[in-house]
Amino acid sequence: MANELQVVTIGLDDFTPALRERDVPCLNVLWKPPAQGDPELTDILFRLTVFDRDADGRSRINAANRKALAAVLASRPVLRRVVRAGDALPGLRDRMLLHAGPPLRTVEACGPMRGAMVGAVLYEGWAATEPEAEALLDSGRVTVSPTYGHGVAAPMAGVVSPSMPLFQVENTTTGGVAYSPINEGIGHVLRFGANNPPVIKRLAWIEEILAPAMDRAVTALGGISLGDIIAQAVLMGDELHQRNVAASLFFHKRIAAALAEQADSDHLADIVRFLAGNEQFFLNLAMAAARVCMDSARNIPHSSLVTSMSRNGTDFGLTVSALGDTWLTAPSLLPRGLYFPGYSEDDANPDMGDSAIMECYGLGGFAMAAAPLVARFLGAGDLREALQFSLDMAHITVGTNPDYPIPTLDFSGTPTGIDLLKVVATGIAPVINSGVAHKRAGMGQVGAGLTTPPMELMTKALRLFHSKELGQT
Repeated sequence: MANELQVVTIGLDDFTPALRERDVPCLNVLWKPPAQGDPELTDILFRLTVFDRDADGRSRINAANRKALAAVLASRPVLRRVVRAGDALPGLRDRMLLHAGPPLRTVEACGPMRGAMVGAVLYEGWAATEPEAEALLDSGRVTVSPTYGHGVAAPMAGVVSPSMPLFQVENTTTGGVAYSPINEGIGHVLRFGANNPPVIKRLAWIEEILAPAMDRAVTALGGISLGDIIAQAVLMGDELHQRNVAASLFFHKRIAAALAEQADSDHLADIVRFLAGNEQFFLNLAMAAARVCMDSARNIPHSSLVTSMSRNGTDFGLTVSALGDTWLTAPSLLPRGLYFPGYSEDDANPDMGDSAIMECYGLGGFAMAAAPLVARFLGAGDLREALQFSLDMAHITVGTNPDYPIPTLDFSGTPTGIDLLKVVATGIAPVINSGVAHKRAGMGQVGAGLTTPPMELMTKALRLFHSKELGQT
């Protein structure tokens, strides 16, 4: 009836149960003030949304973000070669180490980062013992530089030295190239700060045996499309950050015959055994793929798209398209999740690694709905909660990636392209799937969980973005 009472509540749901008990039709609208009610940030968002427009009255930011996302979606990552870091990276000089995350000095490095640097020095033969390696790092005769500035994406400590082999991934759409080291496997590994003799021996085996065989195999195949493997893996339960089971199997299937033809027969069994026993092998390939695709969205004027997120175990850093290569940083947070038996948050190091590039690319935490098993492993709950993570991320992204459909979301694409403005406006922080390293070097992984960029970092980035937009208006 026209005069029947109908009620709409906005924001608060306190009145809804009482009204429904009395059979009063009621619709609750979920609403909260933008930027958590902060007047300054609300004003910035209002100015950017309402006044930052071109001569025809169209939003310059929205147009730029659509352009940035289109560049990412048009990208096609292909594994081309396996190359030596010192040969492939012009800026990687002798006695230089690369590390994950924003810039830092060796004296600022956290325990596992420092341990990985010591391991790299031993691996290169720059020192014969751990104390000698420590002294060499403290002397300043070994320089350090972020992987980001060299086109590299590396997990956890992310330490790369000149002799290490790297995957070379090309974006065949743009011609851009990105790199990542070969995944070492699990247990005591360099990326978690371990540097004992077995770790160094494994690194040498990867350099001398595995890498040359893989390079010959990849070259013989004319390259391997990584986007196709990612798409298949998402359909089979991977989110490509913490779970790479299907992706690793697909990659092994793709390269197996060529490896059999190209590898030395004396080493083939060891190579196959190593690959078959490493369910996370594809992670590093996925990171290089994500990096080269996200690079296509860099330096687009007026775009508020987050082009990278990375952590060095001390600071969390991110870059924004319109801000170029400017790092915005804030202290890195401890992941929240599950710890292995005998460990707790007291043992954990703050988050580290370049692997949050996966979330920038719409995978990892943004594709949690595709991988409910990972949600439980990360302490994030059941299938319903896994679905909710991906649904929440859709509120802070520019669009979706139709190449990576999620079956549990009726085959909608993964939410892709983090929009800085939407993050601050909604208060929804990008969720990142992550491993947890022990805060002491050499102890390895102690758990897995979820983390986010500090919201203070997002608001800092918004203020800088606003200042730049004011200068261009």
